[in-house]
Amino acid sequence: MRRLEHFPNLVAMFFARAEQQGDAPFLWARTDGEWVATSWREAAETVARLATALKAIGVARGDRVMLVSENRPEWCLSDLAIMAAGCVTVPTYTTNTERDHAHIIENSGATAVIVSTDKLAKALMPAILRSIQPQILIGIDPVRLGQRSIDVYDWNTLIAEHPADVAAVRAAADFTREDLACIIYTSGTGGAPRGVMQHHGAILHNVAGCAVAISEDLGWDDEVFLSFLPLSHAYEHTGGQFVPIGMGGQIYYAESLDRLAANMEAVRPTIMFVVPRLFEVLRTRITKAIEKQGGLSARLFHLALDVGAKRYAGTLGLRDRPAALLVDTVFKRRIAKKFGGRMKAMVSGGAPLTPEVGIFFDSLGVTFLQGYGQTEAAPIISCNRPAAGIRMESVGPPLTDTEVRIAEDGEILVRGELVMHGYWRNEAETARVLKGGWLHTGDIGEIDDAGRIRITDRKKDLIINDKGDNVAPQKVEGMLTLQPEIGQAMIAGDRRPHMVAVLVPDADWTADWAKEKGVANDAALAEDPAYRAAVQAAVDRTNRDLSVVERVRRFILADEPFAIENEQMTPSLKIRRHVLKQVYGERLDALYRG
Repeated sequence: MRRLEHFPNLVAMFFARAEQQGDAPFLWARTDGEWVATSWREAAETVARLATALKAIGVARGDRVMLVSENRPEWCLSDLAIMAAGCVTVPTYTTNTERDHAHIIENSGATAVIVSTDKLAKALMPAILRSIQPQILIGIDPVRLGQRSIDVYDWNTLIAEHPADVAAVRAAADFTREDLACIIYTSGTGGAPRGVMQHHGAILHNVAGCAVAISEDLGWDDEVFLSFLPLSHAYEHTGGQFVPIGMGGQIYYAESLDRLAANMEAVRPTIMFVVPRLFEVLRTRITKAIEKQGGLSARLFHLALDVGAKRYAGTLGLRDRPAALLVDTVFKRRIAKKFGGRMKAMVSGGAPLTPEVGIFFDSLGVTFLQGYGQTEAAPIISCNRPAAGIRMESVGPPLTDTEVRIAEDGEILVRGELVMHGYWRNEAETARVLKGGWLHTGDIGEIDDAGRIRITDRKKDLIINDKGDNVAPQKVEGMLTLQPEIGQAMIAGDRRPHMVAVLVPDADWTADWAKEKGVANDAALAEDPAYRAAVQAAVDRTNRDLSVVERVRRFILADEPFAIENEQMTPSLKIRRHVLKQVYGERLDALYRG
């Protein structure tokens, strides 16, 4: 069983792994139809050169450097070079609005920006020009800007023109685990993003905890990670980048959501960090694809779900053994190939997982581990572990050397090296969530007899109806989206007599329904009484499994899907309640008057 060494900082961990791995492949990207690798040795040389270049062009130790890029090898290399230069990375979503970019530039005081493409650079310029702070812009791809109020450099040219001694750069990275590594801005489900100060030790604590769990429960071998979630999100930044670095693994960068399934088959990853929304979508697609095939495939599929549900509930009897053997030896092997054939685990985090979704994939033979955390904890606090017994309604035991307790009001409190030092330039918010060394997560939960954490809801998202009853919206929304007719949902009902909802019908189901009925699949469909009745039937089925206070009594259909582009979802695919309430608030209020 391998163990992770105690490193003084993230840069030291990277250079140590690069020295050990040498010419072994490290970062993979698909170029011109082929997967092309960057070796550990090449990565170390690039990081050293870029760190040297940053200092040469005037970026000083402690400066904040904004990093705006899609997932690609240059993201990782830039992040490490910024830190190796003694600076602080400010990861930023490519999907941010001009307002969000401007806020992050002003709040962080970034003096330099590394941006991946000319298109992104042009989108950034209005925000940059509103501030006097950034003096330097570095384009990973060639950037051609008309404005010259900022010094523009080419990423590759800087690297070519600044040879560096890797050993010297490594030795100069003398900062400690307490020093600031990055400022990650929360994606703002409830307002303006806040800058979370993550120190080197916080991320290293996460890396060590994950490495222990993988080593003890799954085995630490030559791991292959497929990076899909935005690296500007704390979950992927730690789980999809620094955990692989710490474990000496390979990182492949997925091409897109549409290509994700094909990438999994080609890359054959051993570990992936994912969000529940992705698997809610996959669950729907897998179900539809197999049911359309019909015949033996459909029968095996439903048999696998039945066996899996019984196995999870502990009710699998002797009579079920032949069916279980058939599922395990035939059906699960077919499914495993779709995920590459050597997937050890898919770790879900970033938002609550509906237990039924976890049981679904477990029934298909996919080891699905739900984790829990937040940016303020670097971000992983706990994760289900096979050795501890996986319960889909829990998020597992805390990581090694992480303290968790439940406050009197049910709030989950966390203490340990993983806890942030505070919010950047926001003492009031820091004081509100950090008290006596404990991070007040804002989540409500409990700890079972096996030491596993169970989340019931966000403290601030709890809906309290007019009778004082509490309703956890994420639970109800998750159950609604299990229905094939419903793609997305948000419920409301604070200080009201009952729950109402904004629903986005599933696009594939809608297309099939319209075709079957012989009607046009257009905007007018939302007013079709038969169409609304079909959606109502899905709500009614959900309500049968909910308590009286949780049931959705009325709903409206959304004008468009919740998406990152319309600012109704965060880049990590969580709904932005405050935005949706602004858009649909009046129509939801009208449901109580109708």
